[in-house]
Amino acid sequence: MFIQVVKSKIHRVTVTGANLDYIGSITLDEDLMDAAGIVEGERVFIVDNNNGERFDTYVIKGERGKGDVCLNGAAARKVMAGDVVIIMAYGFMTPEEARVFKPKVVFPDTNTNRLI
Repeated sequence: MFIQVVKSKIHRVTVTGANLDYIGSITLDEDLMDAAGIVEGERVFIVDNNNGERFDTYVIKGERGKGDVCLNGAAARKVMAGDVVIIMAYGFMTPEEARVFKPKVVFPDTNTNRLI
């Protein structure tokens, strides 16, 4: 049997944009993606600390070093630029693997979304 556990977490980044006229997804700075071990197209879950919204979408790669965290498409209705969010990705593993697995957790600068 497999269980789903958090494998990656970007803790407290600031939304830089909400683009309703886009096909969907979240655009993330490539530095944040690399640090958290998140790949383009991966499903992520987003928690908005400002309004309590919780939703999922998929990742598209943003420009490296710019600090972009932009919600696109329908997800843009759930956040506002300036909101602080937590982004989590989950993986499937056996309970035995999960007991020893250590997720990648990234704590970027909340003002710039850049790695500290």
